[in-house]
Amino acid sequence: MLLLGIDLGSSSVKASVIDGESGKCLASAFHPEDEMVIIAKKPGWAEQDPAIWWTNLKASISDCNNQLGQRKEDIGAIGISYQMHGLVTVDKSLEVLRPSIIWCDGRAVEYGQKAFSKLGENFCLTHLLNSPGNFTATKLAWVKENEPELFSKIHKIMLPGDYIALRMTGELLTTFSGLSEGIFWDFKGNAISGQLMNHFGFSPDILATAVPSFSIQGKLLRSVASELGLPEGIPVAYRAGDQPNNAFSLNVLEPGEVAATAGTSGVIYGVTDKKQHEPYSRVNTFLHVNNSEKDPRLGVLLCISGAGILNSWLKRNTGNNLSYNEMNDLAEKVSPGSDGLSIIPFGNGAERIFGNKDAGAKIMGINFNTHSSGHLFRAAQEGIVFSFRYGLDIMKETGIIPSVIRAGDANMFQSRIFREALSCMIDREIHLFNTDGSIGAARGAGIGCGYYKSAEESFTGLATVRITAPDKSKTGAYEEAYSVWIKYLDTV
Repeated sequence: MLLLGIDLGSSSVKASVIDGESGKCLASAFHPEDEMVIIAKKPGWAEQDPAIWWTNLKASISDCNNQLGQRKEDIGAIGISYQMHGLVTVDKSLEVLRPSIIWCDGRAVEYGQKAFSKLGENFCLTHLLNSPGNFTATKLAWVKENEPELFSKIHKIMLPGDYIALRMTGELLTTFSGLSEGIFWDFKGNAISGQLMNHFGFSPDILATAVPSFSIQGKLLRSVASELGLPEGIPVAYRAGDQPNNAFSLNVLEPGEVAATAGTSGVIYGVTDKKQHEPYSRVNTFLHVNNSEKDPRLGVLLCISGAGILNSWLKRNTGNNLSYNEMNDLAEKVSPGSDGLSIIPFGNGAERIFGNKDAGAKIMGINFNTHSSGHLFRAAQEGIVFSFRYGLDIMKETGIIPSVIRAGDANMFQSRIFREALSCMIDREIHLFNTDGSIGAARGAGIGCGYYKSAEESFTGLATVRITAPDKSKTGAYEEAYSVWIKYLDTV
């Protein structure tokens, strides 16, 4: 059997097809080549039209079909990974009512802060394991107050992956992990939080029915199968937010294991079996994909909004038309610490690690006589690494102390400077694997449809492709630069 995985990001939609028996990736494609449009009508806002997700999904699957030829008929299950915390609203005809308010949109922060105060910090941290923050529930609260006529038309709300599954199957479902990701879940009561729903004035009927992440969640409609060039009746058998899915793709399923990503945003994601909270709500806790009442598995997530987006911003705006490899080559010529140049990388919205304060992006310590574009490129990567170190220090307070960091061989982790600096700053090895979100979603589909009898069986073909160990000769220089960076951070 072949397994199809979809990874719906905010920049692109990627599809991959793996051979279930060997785990080998047989086809892969992403669209668009440039980043998908993010609509920002006001500062701090971020929306996307779900129609562009579907358009790029179709293009990616079409490319995979062309690579597979007749073997596309062997695809037996579909898995979906998606950008977390987004809000999609549909009416009774299942038509989208407005553009999706996506994960990096900051308009709902004050609604989360008010809910945190009204519901009580103790209740939120012990029952929700989070501040209501800037998640799906508070995004919906913003719609309710600011677009009341539209709110009255809402039949159901969904996460981005729920919408994709709806388009494929006609089934309007979500997952238990997804409900927790939207901050609708009461971890003590092991159910939807009635207190939160009452506070915001939401009817429970506005939420979709929840199913396990690994399960048959509907089958590909005949009309959609024709549109996608796939066999009719293929089950959608897995869905998960991108960070729980990334952890799953790296076989991070047990307490103490830690995964990281450094795409548009940077994320550290650790698994625990403890229903505990961080006292300042600087990290987020969700149900992990393999959670069960018998064996609790929770994901503790720390998000650094400004990561790879900083690198891509420099690529677009330095005016040299350089590739990432050329940027890295120039950065390699500069010593660790970037000769005193520091970059604060938080230019993509408010940060939970600062209590939802918008620290912004800053270039600090620049000297027009000594600093070059290579210094700028290196300082950017170091600034992202320093934010990871800052975040890991917070996670240590929750008891998550990694022995290694696992990541896919993608995005910022393809940079030697980034890997070296991170390994030195946290004094741990970085292990990169031959996987990504779409391949992880494909493996998940194999578990959900019953092709794999266990999670262990699904990881056939998963292999370490690169290990970076701390370079003790450079650790001192990075630590010195970090101390300067921290001082600059304290001023913003």
